[in-house]
Amino acid sequence: MRFYFLDQTITVNVPDQPSLLDEVRARFRSGQGFSLATLNLDHLAKLRVSPSYRAVYAAQDLIVADGNPIVWLSRLAHRPVALVPGSDLLAPLLHLAAAEGMPVAFFGSTPAVLARAAARLQAEIPGLNIVWTGAPAMGFDPTGPEATAALQAMRGAGARLCILSLSAPRQEAFAAHGRTHAPAIGFCGFGAGLDFVAGRQQRAPIWVRKLALEWLWRALSDPRRMIPRYAACMAILPGQVIAALRQR
Repeated sequence: MRFYFLDQTITVNVPDQPSLLDEVRARFRSGQGFSLATLNLDHLAKLRVSPSYRAVYAAQDLIVADGNPIVWLSRLAHRPVALVPGSDLLAPLLHLAAAEGMPVAFFGSTPAVLARAAARLQAEIPGLNIVWTGAPAMGFDPTGPEATAALQAMRGAGARLCILSLSAPRQEAFAAHGRTHAPAIGFCGFGAGLDFVAGRQQRAPIWVRKLALEWLWRALSDPRRMIPRYAACMAILPGQVIAALRQR
């Protein structure tokens, strides 16, 4: 499934979770890093207005559909992909890292969240080896000196997988930066994924997710922040439907 902009084409190039895990396993075994982005409608809205965001998104190696609107648009385009939410990828990727003996780093959120998430995940996943954690300062520049120092630290610790808990577009920019400065590490941007594990934020119940209403849950949980975001998403949806139909 492709999304066209004036200067970039963004492609969902991994169709489902099994394909993603196979690709990550192959990269672990070959010593090759990667950057994984989880595309959703909010990202499309940001991509539409930000050339710099389009550039870092185009630099991602692996892109999955993290949102039902992306899945529905892919079906309209006759290029179907499965829903692969970033929050649902965290545990399978960490199980894979443990099974393959790949050390893990966490970067983002707060020190307290990282410590709590690390303790819970290591208790739940036998063999999980978290070798480094770091929480950036307020106003963090994802390509600046602090970012480079963090990459050097996680590389020095031997990390091969880095779970990012940053907001868009910082996490995609940091991952793209990391592909240059730590090319053997796989970077996965999961937003609030570690906050959910640590209990700092609550994810929608499973029945809400099955009804494709997680967006409504989030809007009601934080209306001041989420309602303007979803309004921007709705504004671009008609154009995306037309573009999907043209891809048939």
